[in-house]
Amino acid sequence: MTRVFSGIKPTGHLTLGNYLGAMRRWADVDQHQADALFCIVDLHALTVDHDPARVRRLSRQAATLLLASGLDPELCTVFVQSHVDEHTRLSYVLECVATDGEMRRMIQYKEKSVRERQRGGSVRLSLLTYPALMAADILAYGADEVPVGDDQTQHVELTRDLAVRFNQRYGHTFVVPKATRPEVAARVMNLQEPTSKMGKSDDSGPGIVYLLDEPDVVRKKVMRAVTDSGRDVVYDREARPGVANLLEILAACTGGNPEALGGVYESYGALKKDTAEAVVEVLRPVQARHKELCADPAYAEGVLRDGAEKARVMARPMVDAAYRAVGLLERAAEPTPKAVSQPRSASASASASASVLNVAP
Repeated sequence: MTRVFSGIKPTGHLTLGNYLGAMRRWADVDQHQADALFCIVDLHALTVDHDPARVRRLSRQAATLLLASGLDPELCTVFVQSHVDEHTRLSYVLECVATDGEMRRMIQYKEKSVRERQRGGSVRLSLLTYPALMAADILAYGADEVPVGDDQTQHVELTRDLAVRFNQRYGHTFVVPKATRPEVAARVMNLQEPTSKMGKSDDSGPGIVYLLDEPDVVRKKVMRAVTDSGRDVVYDREARPGVANLLEILAACTGGNPEALGGVYESYGALKKDTAEAVVEVLRPVQARHKELCADPAYAEGVLRDGAEKARVMARPMVDAAYRAVGLLERAAEPTPKAVSQPRSASASASASASVLNVAP
């Protein structure tokens, strides 16, 4: 079977854009037609200033929402990136294959580094190098396809380049993946700024529909969406971005065509009303399932634990092969660990540690 890998970063609450642009396709198509892996890429959330507690909370919420959106652990593998060491093992090897120029050409690095400097912060090295980690996420599993939005296509192209370069230098090791995109709503835009993506890390709440927004909140946000000058409802992404965004959202929710829907409405108000109701109905089953999963947190924890084990079994042979290819010595077989008696108390443990630290050379 074709192997598919994709991930979602826990840097904000998941949005309608995440669902229509990625998650729904993962559940409806990819997990049924491919050997699919879906990952909460929590290590990527560390490339900018962050609150550790918030990253943990959003990682759990993302996992629950992935399951609520229809991902079935019997059909696919759902796991957390940091739970599988092979991602970071391979990342450094790929950094040794990538070039400084390639990293600095990444659009997201350019945009995020400028914003970070403007707010008086320092740019973390990981912001520059994380595309190598993203490439490792993909290549470790021999993925054939990577479902992504338009803004991530550049990273998949870099992954392809690194895979080809590695294979040419060190022998064929990696599958060269390709990016795949849904036909409609590949990039849902901000309702208040229709030329900008509806990003989960954005602070512009009124323009973002979150997956857990109450129905009345959804309706209010859509009804207040920015439209364009003129009265005609026509689909024109360049000249009429506000209306085009609403038509694309409506089309994605109802299975229609944005160009055809443009000829159905005579007013912006009617378009907004139908779009709002369509979004509410699309989110209703996701929110209901999310509520059920939150009442049984042990289920999601078990899915992530089992998913990490499955992912580790898949990734380790590929990463080991890459290590051998670049000339690293193979690790000796690890001995079976012996049972170690535990100190009877915390004070005993502290004393034991102190005595070890104080041993003279």
